[in-house]
Amino acid sequence: MEFLGIGSRIKHPAFGEGVIIRLHVAAYEVCFTQFGIKMVGKEYNNWQVIEQIPVEESVSFSEAEKALVKILRAWSGVSLEKVELGDRWKNGKMILQADGVQPKEIPIDTFFHKIVMMRDRLRVLEQSINASKKLDDEDKVNLQQYITRCYGSMTTFNILFKNREDYFVGESAKE
Repeated sequence: MEFLGIGSRIKHPAFGEGVIIRLHVAAYEVCFTQFGIKMVGKEYNNWQVIEQIPVEESVSFSEAEKALVKILRAWSGVSLEKVELGDRWKNGKMILQADGVQPKEIPIDTFFHKIVMMRDRLRVLEQSINASKKLDDEDKVNLQQYITRCYGSMTTFNILFKNREDYFVGESAKE
């Protein structure tokens, strides 16, 4: 039996996909996408090895952590990064008002959270399109262009983001 090194990707029948993050004498410490960190004995062989990293290959904890974040981001469809609301908008509120209608107040951070969720869902949609086996290349390109135009429509909300790298980017900015 050949042992697995840190960073090896596996698929467990009960816990699903995971990454080995630490080696112990008799067990692997594995971070599973849906179940968190679990200990699995080194003699366990009922899982599928997706990507094997040799034991002798030295990987620092920070490198393994970066790889794990990348994998979790790709598999979960949820943003693992902290996207911050601009300081000037903290504790703010939006007031929606129309003639003859009671004004509606919405905390800006609640609205901002919805905008970030929309961005994350567009990213997951992009990943799904790219990974699709049923779509031909032309359909993928057309759908990607449509999503890019959606990002462009959302650039108005960039004023809410604290960090420029979190902004929505439309077609003209990508060129």
